[in-house]
Amino acid sequence: MPAVVNQTKKLIQKESRKRVIIALNFFSQIYLIPTITMPRKFFQRFLPSPQTIKKNKTLQIFGDWLHDPNLWHLNRRSVAGAFAVGLFFAWMPVPFQMALAAGAAIWLRTNLPISVVLVWLTNPVTIPPMFYFAYLVGTWIIGEPPTDFSFELTFDWLLNELAASWKPFLVGCFTVASISSLIGYFSIDAFWRYSVAKKRAQKPHLRKK
Repeated sequence: MPAVVNQTKKLIQKESRKRVIIALNFFSQIYLIPTITMPRKFFQRFLPSPQTIKKNKTLQIFGDWLHDPNLWHLNRRSVAGAFAVGLFFAWMPVPFQMALAAGAAIWLRTNLPISVVLVWLTNPVTIPPMFYFAYLVGTWIIGEPPTDFSFELTFDWLLNELAASWKPFLVGCFTVASISSLIGYFSIDAFWRYSVAKKRAQKPHLRKK
C-alpha cells in the first residue's frame, strides 16, 4: 500500500507541474489576442491540438469516446457548455480534475478541449488562494468562524486534514463552482451572440448560418 501511495503522489506532482506550464501558456495567449473577429477563430488560436488531448494519459481511460466528432465542434452551445463544465470542476478539490471534466464533457456533449483546459485554472500556484477563498465563502454561508486553513492537492491532506474543516470547505467549493459555471456559460453565450451580430452588422450580405 505505501508503494501505491508514493507512486500516486509522484503522479500528482508531475501532473501539477505540467498544469502550471500549460496554464501559463494558455492564459497568456488569451490576453495577448488584440482583436476578436469570429468566436471560432478566437478559440482555435489557443486550444491544444486534438492529438495532445487524445494522447494525454489521464484521458485515455475514455478510449474511443475521445474520437466522437461532436466533442470537438466549436459552436455557441458546445463552447458555452464547456466553460460551464471546466469552471465547475476547476473548483473541485480532488485529484484528476481533467478526467472528471472530460467525463462530464462526453456526457453533456460539450467541447472537450475547452472543458479540460479550464481545469488548469487550479494548479500549484493558484490552489492556495482559490481554495482559501472557497473556504471563506463556506464559513460565511454556514455561519462558522474561519480558522487556520491551508490546502494541498494530495491524498494525505484529503484523508487527514480535511476532517477538521470539510463542511465549510466543501460548501464553499460547491457554491463558488456553481456560480463560476453559470457565469462562464452565460458570459460565453452572450460573447458569442455579440460577436456574430457584430460581424453580420459589418457585412449585411452575410448569410445566416
